[in-house]
Amino acid sequence: MGFTKYTTARERERLRINDAIRAKEMRVVGPEGENFGIMSSDEAFAKAQEMGLDLIEVSGNATPPVARIADLGKYKYEMKKKAKDVKAKAHVTETKTTQVKIGTGERDMHLKASQAAGWLREGHRVKVDLFLWGRYKYMEFNFLKGRLERFLAIIPESFKIADDIKKGPKGLSVVIERDKSGKRWVPSTPQTGALTEPLPEENVEEEEATYEDK
Repeated sequence: MGFTKYTTARERERLRINDAIRAKEMRVVGPEGENFGIMSSDEAFAKAQEMGLDLIEVSGNATPPVARIADLGKYKYEMKKKAKDVKAKAHVTETKTTQVKIGTGERDMHLKASQAAGWLREGHRVKVDLFLWGRYKYMEFNFLKGRLERFLAIIPESFKIADDIKKGPKGLSVVIERDKSGKRWVPSTPQTGALTEPLPEENVEEEEATYEDK
């Protein structure tokens, strides 16, 4: 009961218990939430000792102050757990970004996929950019979309699309977020080949010609 040799000076100052409580009288709450009413500090301390528990000041600024009769160790555990829950709920979600290219090595692709999975597990959103340069910019949208989806398919974490695949000045991009249901994401286009495979020269020339005709 009360402070021990393991109780830090900061805890002693911050948490007033038993005869260290300065208030002359207080509203006392029992271990099960019982309302014992307003008691003098001596009466409250005696009540706590009678029950084999501690008298803990839980609201020193109230009028009158409020104290709770409880086991100090259990009370500190509950407060620590509540603080942890509040911190978890206050977690700031960021949008992380990773960039892939057509022709990037398979090892690098899997490293980027693992990094994206780590961000998802931390609760962040992930923006995946498929960077396009030169002639790749003129390829047909659905073809490039399929290439980007090939990368998404190797991310080792459940996720869902938060912002659909779009084409911008520098390429294609998509935003994903963790899917807590655990469902595996399914690509919308058939998956053949790999993102690391370079585009066939004839296809590129064909697409360039089509783009120039337009």
